[in-house]
Amino acid sequence: MLGTTDTIAALATPVGTAAIAVVRASGPAVATLCRAIFGKLPEVRTVTRADYRDAAGTLVDDVVFTYFVAPNSYTGEDTVEISCHGNPYIAQRILEDLLARGCRPADPGEFTKRAFLNGRMDLSQAEAVMDLIRARSERALAAANQQLRGSLGRHMQGLTDRLVEVLAQIEAYIDFPEEDLPAENRQGALRALEELLQATRRLIATAHYGAVLRDGIRTVIVGEPNAGKSSLLNRLVGHERALVSAEPGTTRDYLEECVVVGAHFLRLVDTAGLNPLATALEERGIKKTLEQAAQADLFLWVIDSTGPLPTLPSALEKIMSPANTIAIYNKVDLDQAGAGRRQERFRAVAVSALTGDGIDKLRLAIQNLTEILRTEVGEELIALNARHAHALEAALERLTDARELLRLSNSIELISNHLRCALESFGEIAGRVDNERVLDQLFARFCIGK
Repeated sequence: MLGTTDTIAALATPVGTAAIAVVRASGPAVATLCRAIFGKLPEVRTVTRADYRDAAGTLVDDVVFTYFVAPNSYTGEDTVEISCHGNPYIAQRILEDLLARGCRPADPGEFTKRAFLNGRMDLSQAEAVMDLIRARSERALAAANQQLRGSLGRHMQGLTDRLVEVLAQIEAYIDFPEEDLPAENRQGALRALEELLQATRRLIATAHYGAVLRDGIRTVIVGEPNAGKSSLLNRLVGHERALVSAEPGTTRDYLEECVVVGAHFLRLVDTAGLNPLATALEERGIKKTLEQAAQADLFLWVIDSTGPLPTLPSALEKIMSPANTIAIYNKVDLDQAGAGRRQERFRAVAVSALTGDGIDKLRLAIQNLTEILRTEVGEELIALNARHAHALEAALERLTDARELLRLSNSIELISNHLRCALESFGEIAGRVDNERVLDQLFARFCIGK
């Protein structure tokens, strides 16, 4: 267990008035604190009701508290969680009293950092704690829960074990430079490296899905002026986020709003109309539209069903595909025949943003399309973050170099060096990281109290 000498304390619930607030303390002085404040050490992992009196003996609140003994606590240290009435003044009084009794304020993420350093979780699980707190959709929550329960760690352990086997096989010949690696051993190592490369690529392929789960699926609404893009945004969001006017070209800049559709969280971006006869000001808006489109995961192409089918700018034509685009024929309340329904490239939905007709079908179409982004490894939902992807890319490069050397030469020492570097990159994901600065930066993104 980590040899910490200080005891930390923090409010573990959001600041503000609520039914209950929780103050948490962790460290070697927790048992002494419980005796001093409550007059006894209660039964472990049992909720106990007591008066909380400060160091001067003044009654602060009627609370319940739970005492955890190391190593069977969240942090792996002695821990106490005090639930008081959710008056911010009461919670602050309790926290100030704990600090006056010798605790120090916890740094952001320090409870979870101690859990990691004490072996209660690996680093990928620690990161999943923040993903769980920030999850804004069913799928993001599922991915965070699976990672918190060690899904990524299990995959990395399997890759690590296989790589160690190959490394041991290769290094067995380092002490015998006069001997070549037997052909059968070479082929077996090559097959193992190819399997490792494929498995590593499969994991890297989940990085984009991880990004959209954390940040939202960037969904860009495009179309000609007055096609109903802003009206559609308002209808999907459920309130008037964008101003709507019969005058074409109302939207000169882009608007962004967030919404949950099905199991995913979407960042809807309403953009300026794609006017083929644009004024100078409209040209600036179209330029911003194309900038947003370049970052899009999903396109909603709004078409005025009362008119002819518009032509997409070539820049959009290149990046819009059946896998990322829904054509939305709007204003069907004005033209049931649908004069503009002539495109066949993209899946299509007919709606009226004004009346809401067809919006449920549109939501279903969006759900079906967003499922294409989902990536799984085996039966588990894996969603890498940028740090994981960077480490795996480094490992992939080293594994590739090792494979090529193994094919072309008998440079056992060089092959071994590449494999060891790949092994270190694998280790970074689970948390075999000795750089304290790296850990400080990672946990600084957490909230205080977690």
